[in-house]
Amino acid sequence: MTGAGGGTDGARLRHALARRIRQTGPLTVAEYMQEALQHPRYGYYRCRDPFGRGGDFVTAPEISQMFGELLGLWAADWWARAGRPPGIALVELGPGRGTLMADALRAARVLPAFHQAVSVHLVESSPRLRDRQRAALAGAGVPLTWHDTVAELPVDRPLIVFANEFFDALPIRQFVRTDTGWAERVVALGADGETLAFGLSPVGTVAVAGLRGQDETALPAGSLVEACPAGTAIMDMLAARIAAAGGGALIIDYGHVGPAAGDTLQAVAGHRPVDPLARPGEADLTAHVDFTALGRVARDRGLRVQGPVEQGPFLSALGLQTRTERLKTRADAVQQRDIDAAAARLTDPRPTGMGCLFKVLAVTEAGGPAAAGMPA
Repeated sequence: MTGAGGGTDGARLRHALARRIRQTGPLTVAEYMQEALQHPRYGYYRCRDPFGRGGDFVTAPEISQMFGELLGLWAADWWARAGRPPGIALVELGPGRGTLMADALRAARVLPAFHQAVSVHLVESSPRLRDRQRAALAGAGVPLTWHDTVAELPVDRPLIVFANEFFDALPIRQFVRTDTGWAERVVALGADGETLAFGLSPVGTVAVAGLRGQDETALPAGSLVEACPAGTAIMDMLAARIAAAGGGALIIDYGHVGPAAGDTLQAVAGHRPVDPLARPGEADLTAHVDFTALGRVARDRGLRVQGPVEQGPFLSALGLQTRTERLKTRADAVQQRDIDAAAARLTDPRPTGMGCLFKVLAVTEAGGPAAAGMPA
């Protein structure tokens, strides 16, 4: 994308970041990610629609309508078993083009009382994506409200929250164990004074343990660990609201369970990996989600935590195969093959397949029903 005055937005943002570094010093990885993704003029999510084959990546709702439909049925089922509260907020964090929510609401019409009780709340900061969401949800038949942040969500009613590929895009901090102690990985300037490059800035062990929630002294020199303060803060806000007013949340993302070490920061443009520092604002930046940290925050708020489980078994438990066969009864031969291929992609059990790589974490109010599709 070319910015006003010539040059790509990536080049213009890179120049702006270099100027900032010269004036105030290196950026943490979290600060860099925040600017690259959310800069008001050149940020990745502010300036483009990155979804689908013509974008940089494809998410599960864009692969098949069945994904959103099953989540909509999951929400309606939980609501019915929770005693049918008369007013409930159906929330999506980072709703993309609005595809997931549109599919979820359509499927949930099988329970008209749920549809009548719901108001939809979308946490989205991008004006461009908000326009896409309005178009997708036109005629949804439920009240729609957009919010810039999770802090703006209602506090006076139960929440059912979907967070599909949301937490992976939140800024992370990275720390490296050196021979002389811990250092934070930062974004500084290369030898030419303009190119962005990684560097290290010393920090204390206590600071690292505080952000990670665990003792890191046993890790050997050379180890790199990550922390996502933004993710745990958002999880805490959601958990506090669910604990106070009821409801639950489904968090679906790629990540790990238990303490882990290693660099998971990655950049994608045009469906291919690229250098995370080369094209700020023109490439998606993500990192693996620490499901253990999110679950710990929810438990600290007194919520029931189930999972994480792999996406494939979760969708299968919700009835993906039944839904696949039902869709195929109204499809021609080519469409039937496409439906089967989409279901297979969503549940692909190979280590790099969506069914294995993506995990599902459910958090629900302690006194309410357990989440469907999850182990007890």
